[in-house]
Amino acid sequence: MKRQMMTFTCEGATLVGTLDQAAGTTGLLIVSGGNEVRHGAHRGMAMLAARLAAQGTPVFRYDRRGVGDSDGENSGFAYAGDDLRAAADSFRRAAPQVTRLYGFGNCDAASLLALEGRNAGIARVLLANPWTIEQDDDLPPAAAIRAGYTQQLLDLAEWRRLLRGGIDMGKAIKGLWKIARTRSQPNTLATKVTSAIAEWGDAVTVLLARDDNTARAFADAARAHTFHTLALDTSSHSFARAADKKALAEIVTRWLSA
Repeated sequence: MKRQMMTFTCEGATLVGTLDQAAGTTGLLIVSGGNEVRHGAHRGMAMLAARLAAQGTPVFRYDRRGVGDSDGENSGFAYAGDDLRAAADSFRRAAPQVTRLYGFGNCDAASLLALEGRNAGIARVLLANPWTIEQDDDLPPAAAIRAGYTQQLLDLAEWRRLLRGGIDMGKAIKGLWKIARTRSQPNTLATKVTSAIAEWGDAVTVLLARDDNTARAFADAARAHTFHTLALDTSSHSFARAADKKALAEIVTRWLSA
């Protein structure tokens, strides 16, 4: 196995990527979420890439414009379709034996893959905790607030806290108002992302961290759809714990061979 750093261009900017070489004809393009650099939280994506390459799958990771080692302006995931296409083209040039390109991303990288993956020539996608939140306050997503309130209603200790005045009623009322407002107002990002995922049909798998707020928001937004969905029993959004990394690697390995 050999790890190689390379550069490629996108709209006049120089981007940096990393290829974990392997002989396989199915390649995996890992897309970073948020402003995360290509090695991932706690080097999780670099470790995943090394493991998959050792099993025969070439893996390419990259920093989009304005992130990490790449030049240019960071305009967010919604404007990163050109970066994705440039990375996919660079991957194919660097690993010409690759005839099938798959994509994996977490958070808004998953949403980007859902929206733009086909345009980059990606055949299948594994989408972890897709981002569907249009945030206009500092509260958690409505689905997370609802889940938290449900858990508290079943907890006798929380009732005792309420009777002793230990609960911030102002914050609780704000949470209830957000739940009601979310139900009455359309979320255009959620509609756009879930509809895009549905268009992938059998070529998409959704992976949700069971106790992650972003995953809860997605599950709430996707109620009208039926996706092939896997769940990982963790609260870590980025699968940061050692057990999460191991479980994620096993899931990706099985998915690649399916």
